[in-house]
Amino acid sequence: MADHVLDARGLNCPLPILRAKKALKDVPPGEVLEITATDPGAVADFQAFCRTTGNELLESTATGKEFRFRIRHV
Repeated sequence: MADHVLDARGLNCPLPILRAKKALKDVPPGEVLEITATDPGAVADFQAFCRTTGNELLESTATGKEFRFRIRHV
């Protein structure tokens, strides 16, 4: 279950990452941000984002043309 939700559907790279970065500023450490996106490039983008920021990518799933990411803020 996510503590915070971000709808990034309809946004293209790099906007989903930029919006997530901004949203994480309001997420306390240990809580989870769930992002829904439609940009297929977001899959690789969020993996790289978590690798470089140290946040934990808990889940990355695809359902049709939507992608869901769950990130634990550290």
